[in-house]
Amino acid sequence: MASKSNYHHGDLRRVLLAAAEEELSEKGGEAFSLRRVAKRAGVSHGAPAHHFKDSRGLLTELAAVGYQRFIEAQQRRQQDAATDAESQLAASGLGYIDFASANPALFRLMFSSERPDKESPVLSKSADAAFEKLVNEVARISKTDPYCDQRAMTDVVAAWTISHGLADLLIADRLSRFSFLADMNATDRDAIFSELILRACTVRSS
Repeated sequence: MASKSNYHHGDLRRVLLAAAEEELSEKGGEAFSLRRVAKRAGVSHGAPAHHFKDSRGLLTELAAVGYQRFIEAQQRRQQDAATDAESQLAASGLGYIDFASANPALFRLMFSSERPDKESPVLSKSADAAFEKLVNEVARISKTDPYCDQRAMTDVVAAWTISHGLADLLIADRLSRFSFLADMNATDRDAIFSELILRACTVRSS
């Protein structure tokens, strides 16, 4: 087991965040323990508090990192998609679902847990970046600024709602009742999800 002296400052921070994510995945947000995070990381019990103050601070930082990875998951899908606005929005939604499926505990921490400090500048910046990405993608389709066009902002809400709803239902295994989805291969299921995401967004030509 490693000791604190084996880590540089930045390395220890990353190790603690990785240990925190393991703890979150295994125990959930309500049973999350700073002491167990320290044990997982192989450091003194006081080490996490030195870097993050308390469990809320650590979970806040973890949620902020989660949003960065969330955007990266969307971008990976978009790199493989066609470059038109509709395909890019659909790919972003598929990346949303990818992230939730691969990181269900972290996904719930980011979007439904009260443990992180929503007023934290670090978390707010990361969450805002994810939202602005969606706004910009819808703006490409509507050819208007959603902040100035209520119909376009309604499309933002619709696209977000569908993507999030699919992701949340999938990780809760609530889509299993639709046997046709379970029987589909990944490519065909992605096509169905893409259709749903785009159906939520009213496509208007200029």
